[in-house]
Amino acid sequence: MKIRDGFLLKEIAGSFVVVPSSDDMMDFSLMITTNETGAFLWKCLETETDIPEICQKLKAEYEGASDEQFEADVKEFVKMLKENNILE
Repeated sequence: MKIRDGFLLKEIAGSFVVVPSSDDMMDFSLMITTNETGAFLWKCLETETDIPEICQKLKAEYEGASDEQFEADVKEFVKMLKENNILE
């Protein structure tokens, strides 16, 4: 799975926002904002990947959570992207 063409992650005034990048996406009415961890996950999804690989990258980048918490957080983020038709 990976981020569909037509969406970009932008940092604006310290916040991360998903924006459409093509004219045919301009009716995209849902604005998605995320934190630094969400931005990290987004960047992992810019290339073809899967949940276990993302969890490994997240664990290497961040400390303090259990493997189960990392997996739950990744699955929740992926679910949100799928619900908004942002993943292919």
